[in-house]
Amino acid sequence: METIITPGGVELAYDRVGGGDAGTVILIGGAFSYRKFPKMVELAQKLAHDYGLTVVNYDRRGRGDSTDSPGEYHVGNEIDDLAALVEAVGGRAAIFGWSSGAGLALQAAASGRIPGLTKVIAFEPPFVTDRENFVPPANLAVRLHELIAADRRADVVRYYMINAMGMPRAFTAIMRFTPFWKSLLATAPAAAHDWAVMGPFMRGEALRPADWANIQIPTLVISGGKSGALLRTAARAITAVLPNARHTEIPKLSHNPNIGLLTPVSGEFLISADQLAH
Repeated sequence: METIITPGGVELAYDRVGGGDAGTVILIGGAFSYRKFPKMVELAQKLAHDYGLTVVNYDRRGRGDSTDSPGEYHVGNEIDDLAALVEAVGGRAAIFGWSSGAGLALQAAASGRIPGLTKVIAFEPPFVTDRENFVPPANLAVRLHELIAADRRADVVRYYMINAMGMPRAFTAIMRFTPFWKSLLATAPAAAHDWAVMGPFMRGEALRPADWANIQIPTLVISGGKSGALLRTAARAITAVLPNARHTEIPKLSHNPNIGLLTPVSGEFLISADQLAH
């Protein structure tokens, strides 16, 4: 494990996997994810082993071995974290974001505050661009912050999964009996950071090209053929407003991905000289 202290005073923990000369990619997990999450570890190892990449797998603030900024929830803070991490690992890197981590990756690229970014992979950013499937409640942040402040972690997990992610109540009831429940509780307070990233883009409104016009670097948007309609619609919607992007849908892939299916598409894009079309 390596650590850095960001300009905002947050300590970020990360693992550096591999050391090939094909470039560096930083993995950005989504809600309730952390760097030791088994599929994040597997993805890091396969990208490093199969494609000669140096893979940086980090704990976003409030997760794993990284510290937090309780009560301070703004996407700009996480963009600053990512900028500090890019600088710490050499000043140039691609970024791979999964779920709300994909939303963070895209907003970081759009911000213009990380000049060393080379490519972006966005795996199923959960934008809600219409009202045909599910739209989170408008006051979600208020209740979420109350539950976090009261340290009601089980309620945070259930509330966020049902109201921000649209999961059935029965599914969340089952989750407490799974081996992952302790990990969900451990990362629960960080859900407020995920909502700060995604909330403005989950209102059932079309994405605006102006919000993404600064992303000139090559961008690959990935969705899974087995994922729900909301995520597949979101992938097409964000690709349509990005200046330099393409969309790939992988059959048999879901939001809980088979890393063996996800890695080849991601690895080939990361090591290719293809700059897409400006």
